[in-house]
Amino acid sequence: MADSLYWMSRYLERAENIARIVDVNLQLLLDFQGMDDKKLEEHWEPLVKSLGDEKLFQKLYKKSDSRTVTDFLTFNKKNPNSILSCLILARENARSVRDQISLEMWEEINRLYLFIRSTNAKEVWSRGPYDFYREIKQSSYLFQGLTSATVTHDEGREFSQVGRFLERADMTSRILDVKYHILLPSALDVGGEIDTVQWAAVLRSCSAYEAYQQMYASDLVPWKVAQFLIFGDLFPRSIRFCVRTLDYSLHRVSGSAVGFFSNSAEKLSGRLVSDLTYAGIEDVLKTGLHEYLDQIQLKLTEIGSAVFENYIFFGQTNIEEEIQIQQQQQ
Repeated sequence: MADSLYWMSRYLERAENIARIVDVNLQLLLDFQGMDDKKLEEHWEPLVKSLGDEKLFQKLYKKSDSRTVTDFLTFNKKNPNSILSCLILARENARSVRDQISLEMWEEINRLYLFIRSTNAKEVWSRGPYDFYREIKQSSYLFQGLTSATVTHDEGREFSQVGRFLERADMTSRILDVKYHILLPSALDVGGEIDTVQWAAVLRSCSAYEAYQQMYASDLVPWKVAQFLIFGDLFPRSIRFCVRTLDYSLHRVSGSAVGFFSNSAEKLSGRLVSDLTYAGIEDVLKTGLHEYLDQIQLKLTEIGSAVFENYIFFGQTNIEEEIQIQQQQQ
């Protein structure tokens, strides 16, 4: 049960984040008219690189452009991280715990599944990508609201929270890392109009543009954007906020107090919360943004593995040892 609830939330969160990344990059093209093949490649390649699917993409497509990258990230079943694949897996996990989620949650995830599997899904996308990706995002928002409002806030709900915020922290780090892979034509362009538009796109990919402006009330400054998305205390998509939330949910499951640990998952999440609490943007710049985000992604992977080992994986039972233990106890 824990495994299905955990992955149901992770896959749905992943589909939502990919939808917002692709949507923002399609809208960015409107600001850069008349791009040639080379510039289009430089525009789309960072998305695939940041998601770690570069090798698979190169096997399936000959070049990076609007058509190939959006198809790879949206509809391609051979890509396990496409929106279509994620929604199929999210719905499959929801089906396996049908008795643990509310009717409203099941109806919403099933409705989204039927929408993406419908024969005219690509036609809807062709008529308006903005409306298509908004459908994915709004359905995810609705599902999260239903999860909060229609199920008991017990262990099952906490496993959903762990999956959702682990995935969200990872995706925020990858969205921020997209900027590292974007190559500006020259050093003179740093801080220029193109640079500013790209940093604004990073914020919009996380729905963070307005929240950033409220916080800083100033022009876009790269180090402030990075600081906001990594260390923002109150913004629900910052990496620190997500890790703190998943750490809290892990402690709710075990019953141990926050600040202490009873298993390796809590130990790793608590350590990452501490790292993010006592670090600042100066530490990120000293390490290098890309290198720092790589370390964060590695630690998030370790937390995911620890959750699996502690709550989901059950090793093969040795029948002879089991009988021997029972005989000793009698």
